[in-house]
Amino acid sequence: MPKETWIIASVLTVLLLLGLLGYASWGKKHEVELVRAELAAAQEAASRAAAEAADLKDKLAQSQARNEELAKEKDTALETRKSLEDEMRATLESKDVTISQLQGKLTVNILDRILFDSGEADLKPGGATVLRKVAAILAQHPNLQVHVIGHTDNVPIRASARHRFPSNWELSTARATAAVRSLAENAGVDPRRLGAVGYGEFRPVADNTTAEGRARNRRIAITILSEEMAGADTAPTALPRTADPSTAAAAKTNTPSELPPGIAVPDEPSPAPK
Repeated sequence: MPKETWIIASVLTVLLLLGLLGYASWGKKHEVELVRAELAAAQEAASRAAAEAADLKDKLAQSQARNEELAKEKDTALETRKSLEDEMRATLESKDVTISQLQGKLTVNILDRILFDSGEADLKPGGATVLRKVAAILAQHPNLQVHVIGHTDNVPIRASARHRFPSNWELSTARATAAVRSLAENAGVDPRRLGAVGYGEFRPVADNTTAEGRARNRRIAITILSEEMAGADTAPTALPRTADPSTAAAAKTNTPSELPPGIAVPDEPSPAPK
C-alpha cells in the first residue's frame, strides 16, 4: 500500500477517534446535566415535602391544643352544671320544689300553690321569696339563659275569671310572665337572659283525673340553659352603664298562637279549682 494511503488512513482513523471521543464527552456532559436537573428537582420536591410536613405538624399541634381547650371547657361546663344543681338542691328542694337535670338542662319545678292563689297570676309573698333565692343562685352564673314555663291542670277557668283568662293558656302564660317580671324587676336578673312561655293544660306530668295529679300539673318550670343550647341570638350583651335593667324589655312572652310546635313548658300546682 502506498505511503500516502497509510497517511490518509491514519488521519481518518485519528479523526474518527477524536469524533467518537467528542461525542462520548458530549453524551457524558448531557447525562451529567440531566442528573443535576433531576437532583435539583428532587431537592425542590424534598423542600416542599418538608414545608408541608412542618405545616401539617403545626396544624396538628393547633388541633391538639384546641381539643385540649374544648375538653377543659367541657369539664368546666360540667362542673358549673353540677355546682348549680347542688346549689339549687341545697337551697330550694322541698315537697313543693323539685330539681331535675336532663340533657344538659337544669329544671326547677315549683308547684303553683306556693307561688299563686287558685286561678290567679299575682305572685304571693312566699313565691317571691322562692324566686329571689333562685335569682341569688343565677347571679353567680351570668352566662346561663332562663326559660320560665307555665303549666296548668285541665280544669276550665271559672266563669268569674274568664274575662281575664279566657283559657288555661292565658293563665299559664300570665303566671310565667309574672315569675319572669319578678326575677327581672325584684331580684335583679338581667331581663335579656329571660323568656316566658305558657303551655296551659297540654303538657301534663301526672294524671288529671286525680286531685294529686292535677296538683302536680299546676306548676311553674324554670329551665336553665347554657348559651349553646339557648341559641346565639339569646346571649346577653352588656347593657350601657346608664341603662336601668328594670326598664329593659322584661321578657320574651309567647302566646299559644306564637309557640312553635313541639316546644314544652312547665305546668302549675294546686288542686283548687281555678
